[in-house]
Amino acid sequence: MPRGRRPTRPLGAPPGQRFYMISTLAQSYGIHQQTLRMYEREGLLKPSRSEGNTRLYTDEDMKRLEMILSLSRDLGVNLAGIDVILKLRAQIEQMQKEMNEFVSWVREEMKQGAREGFAERLEQALVRLPPQAIVRVEAVHSGGGPQRQDGPPAQPPAPPFAPAGVNPGSAPPSSTARD
Repeated sequence: MPRGRRPTRPLGAPPGQRFYMISTLAQSYGIHQQTLRMYEREGLLKPSRSEGNTRLYTDEDMKRLEMILSLSRDLGVNLAGIDVILKLRAQIEQMQKEMNEFVSWVREEMKQGAREGFAERLEQALVRLPPQAIVRVEAVHSGGGPQRQDGPPAQPPAPPFAPAGVNPGSAPPSSTARD
């Protein structure tokens, strides 16, 4: 390799992908190269490296830098906040990808089910339960509580709460005659 000349592409990079050196990126965004190095130290940017250890930024890195600069300059978000926001965005994108894969899988299963008699398979998969007995409650009778139609009288329901010192099953305390 000629002296003074460094490759501008990392090993194994796809032929059509473009890479930018740190000086080019800093100049085009009007920031100092140390700012880009700081973003890398903080984990906000992850440029690839050439054989000579030169930082090489992709178009994707440039989009991420634009997001970082927008959050920082326009919204006043600090670096810790930017880190949280970028991580949350990555999680949302991953979840969206997984959801899209799941929806595709469900669609394929539905198509396959339609071809294979899905309704019949669904009918066989369902568990049949015997009908449940229906209990009717009539109006309160002279015994003080509801009476079941299909059996002996039911116990009166307990009140949801009772004042302290009062037994829920006892008669209410007599009132004093102040009338």
